[in-house]
Amino acid sequence: MAKIKYTKNELKNQKENLKRFTRYLPTLELKKKQLLAEIMMIQNKADKLQTEIEKTEKQVTLWVDVFAEDVDLNEFFQVSDIKTDQDNIAGIDIPVFLDVEFDDVEYDLFETPLWVDQGILVTKKQIAKKAEYKIAQEQMDILNEELRITIQRIKLFEEVKIPEAKESIRVIQIFLGDQLTAAVVRGKIAKAKIEKKKEVSRV
Repeated sequence: MAKIKYTKNELKNQKENLKRFTRYLPTLELKKKQLLAEIMMIQNKADKLQTEIEKTEKQVTLWVDVFAEDVDLNEFFQVSDIKTDQDNIAGIDIPVFLDVEFDDVEYDLFETPLWVDQGILVTKKQIAKKAEYKIAQEQMDILNEELRITIQRIKLFEEVKIPEAKESIRVIQIFLGDQLTAAVVRGKIAKAKIEKKKEVSRV
């Protein structure tokens, strides 16, 4: 607990601190709820993407085994750009997946197997899903870190700042009350002495 001054100004400051802390705490609690809800939503989305990616990989493996042709689909296109944007969740900027852009390589339709067109399409979709999944992981990393900081702040307010302010107010009020009582007693004693002197002077 920080050292405090036993003055009326300090009492006023501590009351203002307590008011500010108690006003700010519900805002932090709301932020915590928003972050938890958003993290859960992104996690569900990431889980769905992961399931789709694994399902497609199994299908492609079976598909390639059936055709048994040594063709590298990556030779027919290159990833040119992964398009993203920014969104704001509970005051925190996070990346948002938009799309993946590809540079296609021209190829002879008569020289390549018939399944290559479909294979390229499926592979591109798979790359896009993996890119979206990666950004979802980045979103969760950012929001989980912010959630950790927010929870720390809530604990700081609940367990340290608010109890400290309340205790400081209590101690200062007792001190000032004792001072007031002492001043009243001193005043009565002084008044009694004056009255006694008056009586003596009359005699």
